[in-house]
Amino acid sequence: MSTTSVTWWGHSTVWLSDSGTTLLTDPVLTGRVAHLRRMAGPTPALPGVPDAVLLSHLHADHFHAASLRKLGGTPRLIVPRGAAGFVAKCLGAEAAARTVELGPGDETAVGSVRVRAVRAAHDGGRGPWSRERAMAIGFVVEGEARTWFAGDTGLFDEMNELAPLDLALIPVGGWGPTLGSEHHLDAADGAEALRRAKAAWAVPVHYGTLWPVGLGRVRSHMFRDPGEEFARVAQRTAPDSRVRVLAQGETLTVEPA
Repeated sequence: MSTTSVTWWGHSTVWLSDSGTTLLTDPVLTGRVAHLRRMAGPTPALPGVPDAVLLSHLHADHFHAASLRKLGGTPRLIVPRGAAGFVAKCLGAEAAARTVELGPGDETAVGSVRVRAVRAAHDGGRGPWSRERAMAIGFVVEGEARTWFAGDTGLFDEMNELAPLDLALIPVGGWGPTLGSEHHLDAADGAEALRRAKAAWAVPVHYGTLWPVGLGRVRSHMFRDPGEEFARVAQRTAPDSRVRVLAQGETLTVEPA
C-alpha cells in the first residue's frame, strides 16, 4: 500500500504527495508578503515543481503572485470559481491556459488523484482595496488517502459531510493579533472542525509563520501557541484523531486505513 506524505512549509503552504502525484497548497515562498514578514522557519525548499497548485482564495497570503512566479514550471493551477481572470491578470495568458476553476462539488483529475472543491466559510475577495472577487473554497484530495485542505474558513455545518478522512490540514490561527474570528478557526474551533470531519490524522496550519512587521512582541502567544493548543483541545474534543504538530519543513507520513 502506498503512503501519503505532507510537508508543512509554514502558514498554509503544504507539499502533499499521494500515489506519485504532488500538490502544493497556497504557496508563500518568500520572506515577506506585503506588511507580513516570515518570523519562523526557513524559506521553503521545495523538491521540485508540483503537478498542481491548489489555491483556496484570492487573499495575498494564499494567492501570492510572486511565489507562483518563483515556483516556475507549468503546474496546473486549481482555483476557485471566478478566479481565472485574476490568474490571467497577475500571471499572464500561459498560466491562465493551465488554470482550472472549481466550485464546491466540482472535481478534476491530477495524475493519480482526484481533487474536489468543498465549501469554506470565508470571504474570497482579494481585499477591501480590490474589486477582484471569487469564492473561497477548500479541497479534498482523493488518492490512496482522503486529505482535506481547509484553506481559510470558519466553522460550517457541512464539515460533517467530509467524514471520514485520513488526514486534515486545519487552520488554527492567523497572521496578526487583530485578525477577525468570524471567518477563521482558532485552536478550539479547529478541534471542533476535526471532530466534525473525523480525520484519523490532523496537522495544524495557518499560524506561527507570518506576522506584521514591527509587531513581533505584540500578543506573541497568538503567533507561537495555536498548534500545541489545538493538539491539547483535540485530545478532548476529537479523541479518536491523532494530531501531529509539525515544524516548518517537517514531514508527516500517513498510511491510509
